[in-house]
Amino acid sequence: QTNSHQALHLYRVAREWAGLTGNEVVYDLYTGTGTIANFVAKMAGKVVGIESVPEAIEDARLNSEINGIGNTRFHAGDMKDILTTSFIRENGAPEVIITDPPRAGMHAGVVDQILKAGPQRIVYVSCNPATLARDLKSLCEKQYTLQLVQPIDMFPHTPHCEVIALLVKA
Repeated sequence: QTNSHQALHLYRVAREWAGLTGNEVVYDLYTGTGTIANFVAKMAGKVVGIESVPEAIEDARLNSEINGIGNTRFHAGDMKDILTTSFIRENGAPEVIITDPPRAGMHAGVVDQILKAGPQRIVYVSCNPATLARDLKSLCEKQYTLQLVQPIDMFPHTPHCEVIALLVKA
């Protein structure tokens, strides 16, 4: 995120809405360099980050190491190919999923796998309200209730903003 002041605000809201107690398995989907994963790690039992860019995953691991964070695990690959039932068995079922997908939103297969995993809470960070609405509709039609939505103005004086949504398992 280019606006570091607002990025910190966004990360704090995401961590607060995740409702972590220190024991949860958290998945950080589209983790990038692991910024959110590392930010929430001290409040979670284990954080699993997934990102399609291998160099970003290398940076995420390095960021954990530099900051003395030992409860993160990062995996590189296409989200729809990595987030599978066997991956979840191997890494633990997530109680919380934090997702910050690209503008295109989440692939339908990723949404289906999230529904199968059935986390108690989903914190969805989006830069595109249209794809956010599409994905929320899919999640809320099946088993989630939308609890909170908050815009965060990451790009002042432009029409763009980030939006955070909290979904709770119904």
